Amino acid sequence: MSGKLKIGVFGGYRGQTMIDVLLDHPDAELVAVCDKYTPLLSQVREKAEAHGLDVALYESFDEFIKHDMDAVVLANYATEHAIYAVKCLYAGKHVLSEVLPCETTAQAVELIEAVEKTGLVYSYAENYCYMLHTFEMWQRYKKGDIGKVTYGEGEYIHDCAGIWPQITYGERDHWRNNLYCTYYCTHSVGPLIAMTGLRPVSVVGFECPPHEDMKRLGAYFGAGVEMVVLENGAVMKSVHGHLKREPGSVNYELYGSKGMMETGRQAVNKPLYVYRESDKVCVGAWEDYEPVPKIAAEYAKNFQGHGGSDFYPTHFFIQKILGRPEGLEWSIDVYTAVSMGLCGIFAYRSVLDGNTPQKIPDLRDPAVREAYRHDNKCTNKKIAEGDDLLPKTSYGEVDLPDEVYEHVRQLWIEGKPGE
Repeated sequence: MSGKLKIGVFGGYRGQTMIDVLLDHPDAELVAVCDKYTPLLSQVREKAEAHGLDVALYESFDEFIKHDMDAVVLANYATEHAIYAVKCLYAGKHVLSEVLPCETTAQAVELIEAVEKTGLVYSYAENYCYMLHTFEMWQRYKKGDIGKVTYGEGEYIHDCAGIWPQITYGERDHWRNNLYCTYYCTHSVGPLIAMTGLRPVSVVGFECPPHEDMKRLGAYFGAGVEMVVLENGAVMKSVHGHLKREPGSVNYELYGSKGMMETGRQAVNKPLYVYRESDKVCVGAWEDYEPVPKIAAEYAKNFQGHGGSDFYPTHFFIQKILGRPEGLEWSIDVYTAVSMGLCGIFAYRSVLDGNTPQKIPDLRDPAVREAYRHDNKCTNKKIAEGDDLLPKTSYGEVDLPDEVYEHVRQLWIEGKPGE
């Protein structure tokens, strides 16, 4: 084990995929896992022992962060990633953060400055950027195969009603019950930003009507839509959330000055379609094929979850810490991560302001940060106060009775799906 990076995971549920990668990675060793739900820790112990590893298990983050380790994977609640990333960075740990990067613009500023001050590696684990199809599109766009981007679409449709008890446990204050429509946007817009390497500069947001079945499960907000303008003028449409279709839809299209690429709906076990124009206008050729891993292929082929994307965020994070070219090239840095997240934050401000365009600040610029350093506008009562506390939906908030959450909790205890 000598010479390997020592990595801990905070969050044993979503963190399972990272744990699986770390159990067998040639350059890293899983040394600690933290979760408040002890049955998950028992599962981790069994997995680790099956791999001949003695992994320290913690219920307290404050104790976990003291463990001797080089880096931390944050797979905790999505609204708390920036808070814990800052703590980890100032504790001297490199950070791989799950989705999303931050809940507010104030957190975004604090996160960026923590990365800059510590000089440590921060990577964003937006796994939808690394699905076989989207990662192939990223690589091909970078080679110039379709010219310069002009338009794109990203779609992440996932009706979670059936699994809501298993992911919220009947907790009224669970972060999933208190989202707004555009917040969870980086599965849809993130791959487009990663592919193009361009910064989003403005956004218009929309909220679809909320579904009554989600109201019965303790959440009330509609699907989100963002129309994003990139710094070169290209336009991106992003849609995500609870819309009615099974299976869900994961779909991406990217148009350039010399062609286009699209995944085909579901983007899993489907061909990638590529059109490339010749030197004659409106004359070109189509390709369709199923992509295969090209980078660290021998390791990547062992991880098929989320369209083959569960391996790469952790792998590239490790390689970036080690200063290796593939990690430096393909790991998503803090500035790009924050830009992805800001699309959702400012899209909701657009929704509440009558769907007006909102400028997305360039937080790479220290001078720009000052206007957002104390901006905590969000729907979380633990974070926002007064005018900063936003309504959870533009359709009018609904005060749901305790019986709703008691019912959902009972469904979770009995292992039943949402009703």
